[in-house]
Amino acid sequence: MHMDVIDLRDFYGRPLGQVARTLITRRIGEIWPDVRGLNVAGLGFATPYLSPFQGQAQRVIGLMPAQQGVLAWPANGRHLTCLVDEAEIPLPDESMDRVLLVHGLEGSEAVRSMMRQIWRVLAPGGRLLIVAPNRRGLWSRREGTPFGIGQPFSRSQLTQLMRENMFSPTRWETALYVPPIQWRPFLQSAGVWEQVGHALWTRFSGVIMVEAGKQIYAATPQPKRRLARRMRALSPAPIPQGMQTQHRQDES
Repeated sequence: MHMDVIDLRDFYGRPLGQVARTLITRRIGEIWPDVRGLNVAGLGFATPYLSPFQGQAQRVIGLMPAQQGVLAWPANGRHLTCLVDEAEIPLPDESMDRVLLVHGLEGSEAVRSMMRQIWRVLAPGGRLLIVAPNRRGLWSRREGTPFGIGQPFSRSQLTQLMRENMFSPTRWETALYVPPIQWRPFLQSAGVWEQVGHALWTRFSGVIMVEAGKQIYAATPQPKRRLARRMRALSPAPIPQGMQTQHRQDES
């Protein structure tokens, strides 16, 4: 079940949400440091993390699931968001170079269909980046945040999900080690929490981030032996001598 778009907006408007956005955006920037000339799509509620790509990417759009709702983004200028069916993304085949999935996987009721749609719209050599709540982290246990809604994931579960939907993981990262508490000392020391967490508590991050590329399989050629056998089976065969005489009598 997707979290309502108004609740998502309100979360990112609060200090805790602003800290989460800063920490995750920093990690996304390390994974995708240069998107000049690329087409970037955000699926789920990814708009808080798309702003750094504006003015750098050739095209940036936000796709928001119908079950969640849609908000206009950005606040100024032409709106770049639209409401979509996650199982039928209205984009041409191989039209996106990067797809960022945030607050989309854990609430989806059609994960397989959504992943296949992402595979379809990604260009050859394109990359998918998933930001998912960590099953072992504190954030997945806090229902007051969007990371505590829906299904959290472990690294092995995400790996299996990639394999089942024709993606190959290329990079793993973690983020969000500060406790999900609206307490100023914690929020002010979020940077320290990140440094210590990356050094000591990587399994207990708030989110797991996996970058993946699409797998493209070539058609498997048919074995020559099997093909020759089928050709022989379809080749005309002579009528036996006794049957030839019977066949002429029947015709006369």
